[in-house]
Amino acid sequence: MLPLDSVLRLDATAVDYVIIATYFVFVLGIGYLAKRAVSNSLDFFLSGRSLPAWVTGLAFISANLGAIEIMGMSANGAQYGMPTVHYFWIGAIPAMLFLGVVMMPFYYGSKVRSVPEFMLRRFGKPAHLVNAISFAVAQVLIAGVNLFLLATIVNVLLGWPIWVSVIAAAVIVLSYITLGGLSAAIYNEVLQFFVIVAALLPLTIVGLHKVGGYQGLIDKVTASKGGAEQLSAWPGNDLSGFNNSFLSVIGLVFGLGFVLSFGYWTTNFVEVQRAMASKNMSAARRTPIIGSFPKMFIPFIVIIPGMIAAVAVPELQQFKQAGGTGGNVTYNDALLLLMRDLLPNGMLGLAITGLLASFMAGMAANLSSFNTVTTYDLIERYFVKDRSDDFYLRTGRWVTVAGTVIAIGTAAIASGYSNLMDYLQQLFSFFNAPLFATFILGMFWKRMTAAAGWIGLVSGTTTAVLVFILSETGVINLPGQGASFVGAGAAFVVDILVSVVVSKVTRAKEESELVGLVYSLTPKEQRTEAAGEGDHGWYRKPVLLAGISLGMVIVLNIVFG
Repeated sequence: MLPLDSVLRLDATAVDYVIIATYFVFVLGIGYLAKRAVSNSLDFFLSGRSLPAWVTGLAFISANLGAIEIMGMSANGAQYGMPTVHYFWIGAIPAMLFLGVVMMPFYYGSKVRSVPEFMLRRFGKPAHLVNAISFAVAQVLIAGVNLFLLATIVNVLLGWPIWVSVIAAAVIVLSYITLGGLSAAIYNEVLQFFVIVAALLPLTIVGLHKVGGYQGLIDKVTASKGGAEQLSAWPGNDLSGFNNSFLSVIGLVFGLGFVLSFGYWTTNFVEVQRAMASKNMSAARRTPIIGSFPKMFIPFIVIIPGMIAAVAVPELQQFKQAGGTGGNVTYNDALLLLMRDLLPNGMLGLAITGLLASFMAGMAANLSSFNTVTTYDLIERYFVKDRSDDFYLRTGRWVTVAGTVIAIGTAAIASGYSNLMDYLQQLFSFFNAPLFATFILGMFWKRMTAAAGWIGLVSGTTTAVLVFILSETGVINLPGQGASFVGAGAAFVVDILVSVVVSKVTRAKEESELVGLVYSLTPKEQRTEAAGEGDHGWYRKPVLLAGISLGMVIVLNIVFG
């Protein structure tokens, strides 16, 4: 619990609490209304595949705007500066566009209910089981991060002990997910997207005014620890952990931009689930592409405030000057400290609501995907088969409760990291990088076998864990987030090599069994869609939209490079 004189105590008044309470009434109301539309398990887990592209597109991006994105990226902004934009412009958007253009036709067209179910069809039960278990574990670990930061806000606001805050925050998220399933999560994510922007945009504007505009920020960052390097996205040596600029660029482009990024965005069911809830193939393909447009501008309301906090908040200035040690604040506190110093009451309430919205969106996304995979891919597949649809609907609700209880426990792990992005990138290198290697090889190489699927996956994950252990024990020196970049790259390469070797000595499936699962064996008409009602118009063409988005990102990289 924070003492009353804590540097993080936010001086909220009645008007702030009214704004926050109003938001919670809306959130629970949406959960209650969504419950009326839930009549079977497909409604609960995949919204009955009925939602329009603009709703799923905003939910797609909002599901990723959790505590990790808001607090983690502002912490990165405070610590590293502009190189943090790589997590968006290199480490997100190209992979989101690839998902929409190339991979969604396979996911949506095959009518699978989850990403692990796609693994089952392509590689069989062993690979499916490894993927389903690793995904479920990753989701409760990441939900713990969102829950810990959600509890931190409640603790700062009300002064409740952290453990009470954790439980209170968990109960609110649990309520609306248990009531309305994925529809409740998605419609709340759309609401949360607008609340988050409304909260962070004024904070950024007020912060820039405080430091003398953008030029004032440039001058202050140049004079601070880390210097002018923090103002250029490239080569990002501090972020990657490499002293050599060439190796840093390779690490960022291959480790983050290819392996970690494609591994996360194209195989992570948290994100793919939103697109799967779309009403047709065209809407499913456009979901991540629509999401890419707001995604490219989010750094300006997340990273910039972190950079402002590092030069405008005395406690954080001292912490950074001391090399990130000592003091009673950490980089994770950057946004809270800026709010404390800059926002008047009313705006403070809106900003706190924005943070609460982001953490709830992230945790709800984790829980809604956790309950789908645990119910469909583990319980129905391996433990309790051939029961009524109503049984699996009830099971899904109880699984959500169980996931929340486990997340309360994993929140304790998150509390041990001063920069939560270090923790998150480490998890992604364990789980997502090897999965992407297996996916991409299996989707484009028909010779890859079922045995190669699960053996490659296990080998890749083991490699990433080994790199982490070597880094933690000091055998290899990789500061910053270098260990996760190297671990992801190593996991990807080992997974590919092992899969190729195993495929050479084991028997592949018949080609007829791989139609709809392997690119070269799937007819073009199955990989594209006929324009349905309301899908005509150039602005609804997935490939054209993706081209516009990619062009805009290239321009942003040039301007801020």
